[in-house]
Amino acid sequence: MVSLYAASKKIYPRSVEGIFAYWRWILVVLTQLVFYGLPWFEWGTRQAVLFDLASRRFYIFGLVLYPQDFIYLTGLLVISALALFLFTAVAGRLWCGYACPQTVYSEIFLWIERKVEGDRSARMRLDDADFSLEKLVKKWYKHIIWIFLSIWTGFTFVGYFTPIRELAMEFFLTQMSSWELFWVFFYAFATYGNAGFMREQVCKYMCPYARFQSAMFDNDTLIVTYDTERGEPRGPRSKKAEAGALSLGACVDCTLCVQVCPTGIDIRDGLQYECIGCGACADVCDTVMDKMGYARGLVRYSTQNAMDNKWTPQQIWQRLMRPRIQIYTMILVAVTVGLFVSLSLRTPFKVDVVRDRSTLSRITEYGTLENVYRLQIMNAAETVQTYRLSVKGLPGLKITTDTEVMVDPAQARWVVLRADIPYGSVEGGSHKITFEIQALGTDDFVVEKSVFIVPR
Repeated sequence: MVSLYAASKKIYPRSVEGIFAYWRWILVVLTQLVFYGLPWFEWGTRQAVLFDLASRRFYIFGLVLYPQDFIYLTGLLVISALALFLFTAVAGRLWCGYACPQTVYSEIFLWIERKVEGDRSARMRLDDADFSLEKLVKKWYKHIIWIFLSIWTGFTFVGYFTPIRELAMEFFLTQMSSWELFWVFFYAFATYGNAGFMREQVCKYMCPYARFQSAMFDNDTLIVTYDTERGEPRGPRSKKAEAGALSLGACVDCTLCVQVCPTGIDIRDGLQYECIGCGACADVCDTVMDKMGYARGLVRYSTQNAMDNKWTPQQIWQRLMRPRIQIYTMILVAVTVGLFVSLSLRTPFKVDVVRDRSTLSRITEYGTLENVYRLQIMNAAETVQTYRLSVKGLPGLKITTDTEVMVDPAQARWVVLRADIPYGSVEGGSHKITFEIQALGTDDFVVEKSVFIVPR
């Protein structure tokens, strides 16, 4: 009987040291310092970074964004996509190997596992051993730490959407809302499951990036590769033996490159979609080459063209700035500059003028012709602001209601505006007018167009 399904085997990655492992841990520390620390920073009297969904306001340090500012989020997503395309075209799955949350938390959970249960061989022996008190204590201890870290991660995640200091107080007083509890434990469960158990399965089967990455690769993309010409034929030998005399290549067939791989692949089989480009195999292979007295780089970051044509590192770097990369870079820089320029020119308040639909126009007791409007002012500043209102576009047109409006910080206010003209001063029809709203004490102003209806 032919089986169409093969059960996955647990992978026990071996610890490794080297330049790529060093940079991977640098990224782990930096990303987690930002993630866990950022919600606790204050900006004035509020949290520095807070996505307040209830009040539909997003605070990013001194910037206050509203749903109407969705274009900036779109720009940020475009920049992120372009950066991903650029980095992938240059160095393959650089994001996956060094900064992806799945990789980062898998590294953290694996580090905890090593500290509690030991390195690869010790963990394998522990899992194969019969039930004992030592096994129970180690497994229990490991999972307690995992669960604590997962809940802390879920709590921090929710702290980006609810003021984290208030959330902490509610947490310790058991007064959290049902939705807050749900998202804390949902995110904690996802972290615990993905980083503690699924690990490489997420990268291999759940993440779509592994499937379409090949569309962004070309023969000049830096990838982790095995130098087949130098390494084959592979085979074990003593340190004193001459590889040439044994008709062997530089590869000693120690399989350490497989043992350190977080996805369990053999890099010597060539580029595979499971490879996340972390460079662990390159680190451990360099260690073996050092012990054998061979040159480093049997497994290294290189390109297909460089391997085929035996390019020098200088030639590889020159080819990296090929037209495709230059185009990606120019587009990325242009979009990024455009986004920051747009943010710098953004007025700290927004205005929306809506005509009163119940009455097109009416003649007042003073013999003037009046139109009614509803004006919304959204103050995106962090201070109370007063705005002066004026209207232009027709002879004798003036506002008859209050012309100064005060709005609290990061709040929106609706006001009713009444504008009139002398009756009979203009012909009947729809006339274009403009409302000018000036923030007092600043140079910021907004002009909104509308119409003034005169009966025929």
